[in-house]
Amino acid sequence: MTDYVPIDCNYYDELEALATLRKEAEILYLSEAKEELFISTFIKDFFIEDKVEFMVLANGLEVRLDRIVSVN
Repeated sequence: MTDYVPIDCNYYDELEALATLRKEAEILYLSEAKEELFISTFIKDFFIEDKVEFMVLANGLEVRLDRIVSVN
């Protein structure tokens, strides 16, 4: 696993708001192989493991927050 780079607190707040509102989000993120992947889904939850922040999507996918390219 590469070193984790924390995301901006304001951006984290926006992600939490999307999760709280259960609003569908279009998420562009980088895979571990550095490929850009796109998914349209709901953010279900957030968690921290070994000082790395993740979000859990409605389909069970876990995405490291520092791998998010965009959410809208």
